[in-house]
Amino acid sequence: MTDERTGTPAPWQMDATDLAARIAGRELSARDAALSCLERLGAVNPAVNAMVGDLSAGALAEADLADQLAATGAALAPLHGVPVTTKINVDQAGVATTNGVAAFTGLIAETDSPPVANWRKAGAVFIGRTNAPPFSVRWFTDNEPHGLTLNPWDPARNVGGSSGGAAAAVATGIGPLAHGNDLAGSARLPASACGIYGMRPTTGRVPAFNPTGKGERSLCLQIGSSQGVLARSVRDIRLGLETMAVRDARDPLWVPAPLAMEGDDAKVRVALFTGAPDYAIDPAVRDALRLAVDWLSDAGYAVEEAAPPSFAEIARLWMAMLGTEMQGPAMQQAMALADEPLRRSQALTAGLSPRLSAEEMLAGFTARATYQRAWQLFFEQYPLLLLPTAWALPFPVGYDTVGENEALEILRAHSPCCVTAFLGVPAISVPVVRAPLPVGIQLVGARFRDGLCLSAAEALSRRIGPILPIDPKGGTKSPASPR
Repeated sequence: MTDERTGTPAPWQMDATDLAARIAGRELSARDAALSCLERLGAVNPAVNAMVGDLSAGALAEADLADQLAATGAALAPLHGVPVTTKINVDQAGVATTNGVAAFTGLIAETDSPPVANWRKAGAVFIGRTNAPPFSVRWFTDNEPHGLTLNPWDPARNVGGSSGGAAAAVATGIGPLAHGNDLAGSARLPASACGIYGMRPTTGRVPAFNPTGKGERSLCLQIGSSQGVLARSVRDIRLGLETMAVRDARDPLWVPAPLAMEGDDAKVRVALFTGAPDYAIDPAVRDALRLAVDWLSDAGYAVEEAAPPSFAEIARLWMAMLGTEMQGPAMQQAMALADEPLRRSQALTAGLSPRLSAEEMLAGFTARATYQRAWQLFFEQYPLLLLPTAWALPFPVGYDTVGENEALEILRAHSPCCVTAFLGVPAISVPVVRAPLPVGIQLVGARFRDGLCLSAAEALSRRIGPILPIDPKGGTKSPASPR
């Protein structure tokens, strides 16, 4: 806890930027930072099950090496000695890439994936792996080998997925900076549910590749998936992205786009999207959106109500395309390894969207360019789009396995994350409300205008104030997963 003599927060309470500065200034050792976060892990993880596996010995060894380097007076990398976490669906050398699947618990990676390699080069200390659903394709973080991750604000509500472990770890102070990824809201929805910041950068900004994978990613994953960052401050999101987005020759789709661009700090016009007939907005979400409007307006942004092009059509198309890929031979073979809740969830979701023919899939990929062009022109008029992270509050745990009506509710509620992922644009979830239950809103920009989103998020963060770790609600031991 806070040192009563100096008033200095404990390392686990600090954000990554502060930790990096203190370690670089020799005010704090990397070992003490790692020990503090590992002690916090031991105290709160039984109540949330955010972290899986014990990497403490390796983390302390990495921290000791970081301290030895710092003692030489050498120039230090931006994340030198900072404790971070990685998701179980990306390769980390010497650790299993389980991806929430029991059959993969022995799949030990020999080399790092690009996001992990880049954070390692930036000096990060890896303190653990965060939980995710099987194959990271469910909005609920629960799986057979590792169990259920609980929302630290309310264990009866969904923590979000698929980066649910990452969000819960950051929210409770296990680590200040977490890797996540996002294909349909997997970084932003958990961030919103846990009251922290979560960003999916423009697709192509952060390199991706898993050496343990048996083949290339599917086309939908290639165009929609993005490696991102979850944190308790916007400056940490920026730091995490800057260090994670370094070139890696293994990803031919990586784009050398600068994070900071001219005009990022401009007080631009913002389009406010409050929904459509098919998307009923929860009153608490509407209130959070209006609060964000007031704060952005006070900061000098001009906010006007305006609907982005073809929102509902894009949402339906993306879920139909993802659903069709899930029904293909490769994914069906993979689904045979998944647990029963995921199979049920996928069956219910599949029944809500048409299975597309090969010609229809090709037409969908072609139509994407049309939609991207329309949104690009929309961003010429409104450089930023403000909308909810989800139209609804987090659902009850396991809601996606109840029935078709519940699955449809979830699809509609999460459409703001689906649409933006399909278009490959940057989006950050900002926790404008944190109690009694967190509510996140999204700031979305044109492709590779990630910096513009971050600047507006920083304007909101000045009104939100510092986000400190919370103690999990609901006891000290994670209940058994409802199967």
